[in-house]
Amino acid sequence: MTCLPKPEVILTHESDLDGLVSGLLLRRLASALFGAEVPLQAFHNHDWRQRGLPEKSAWVADFSFEARLDRPNWAVIDHHAIEARAQRAQLIHDPTKSAGLLCYELCQQQELGSPELDRLVRLSNTADMFLVDDPEFELASDYANLVKSYQFWNLIELIEGRLEKLLDHPLLEVMAVKRRVENPLGFNWSREHVTAISPQVGYVDTVVGNVNLIVHRLLTEKVTPYPVLLTLFRKGNGTIIASLRSQNGEALKAAEKLMGGGHPNAAGATLPRSVRQIPDAITFLRQTFGPAPTHEAGLNSLENAFAALDRAQS
Repeated sequence: MTCLPKPEVILTHESDLDGLVSGLLLRRLASALFGAEVPLQAFHNHDWRQRGLPEKSAWVADFSFEARLDRPNWAVIDHHAIEARAQRAQLIHDPTKSAGLLCYELCQQQELGSPELDRLVRLSNTADMFLVDDPEFELASDYANLVKSYQFWNLIELIEGRLEKLLDHPLLEVMAVKRRVENPLGFNWSREHVTAISPQVGYVDTVVGNVNLIVHRLLTEKVTPYPVLLTLFRKGNGTIIASLRSQNGEALKAAEKLMGGGHPNAAGATLPRSVRQIPDAITFLRQTFGPAPTHEAGLNSLENAFAALDRAQS
């Protein structure tokens, strides 16, 4: 039986279904263990990295374990690549399971499981781990797309914080129709609208459809020469989110250049607040991923500038 410290707050990832499932399961677990309603907070990767950690105790789900989280009375439940070794914090880590599944296993230890949660967590795990060979992968993707379409906190309000209400939700019909109708249209359009960011990264413009599935198909069918494909999403407050996908582990390395994180083949990042429009984001990305100027190139540029000045004066 895992013994967890009483948390002041539960912290989870705002960007996807795995973070939502993890956060709500941990809130239920804290209520069962300590008889208290522990506040839930959620963050995108960039905001998470900027957040201070004033609490003396906390539970963290679906964020990579890092040195700053190695604190007494902190528990981290996650499946991403480990950045540091846990010496003081309690780390529950398994790269073969989603954070939501790891949190659910903790709930099951307290007899908080149910057939409804069994199914919902399995579908969430299938989507987050991108288990494309699972016979219900498309349905799992529809569940994951609920968070992308309706946003983390809106969805929590809609289901009143009860995960079971998400199972077989009527909005899944909307996701299924969108997938059947929009995905083929979106794929055909996006394959013609891939822009080079660098030799390794291509920006995929999207208009309709499940972006993750469209990009996955572009990668699988090797439609573009880029090992990393990137999409952009502009939130209502103007913040721009970058999502990166690959097949051989390159996505995470690319996301880390943007101060983001995630999985080797599925990662994301929040662009600086100064980047407010998609064209500005593309310029920023090209500057970030572009080759660093060499010393020789700098000298050549300087020589060219002097030559141009001489021509202008002659």
